[in-house]
Amino acid sequence: MLKPLRTGLLLAFAFASSPVFAESKTVTLSVPGMNCDLCPITIKKAISKVPGVASVEASYEKKQAVVIFDDAKTTAEALTKATSNAGYPSTVKN
Repeated sequence: MLKPLRTGLLLAFAFASSPVFAESKTVTLSVPGMNCDLCPITIKKAISKVPGVASVEASYEKKQAVVIFDDAKTTAEALTKATSNAGYPSTVKN
């Protein structure tokens, strides 16, 4: 009788103390201030420095950046702040 109770308590504790797994999210940022072929390089470098960013694809033609990030480590707001700090204000596209 004691062994099943102990096993049950151990399982309950294991599930209760397991870390919350982050979700990978994708966001598209509108970056209208891009005015040359070199702008995406600057934007990509700025966004890549944000902790939790997995990948960045910036396009001058589309004037946007597509970012995949860990939502437990950063937010879309942090990404737009990074582009703004680099001189390229951005907004999240719907």
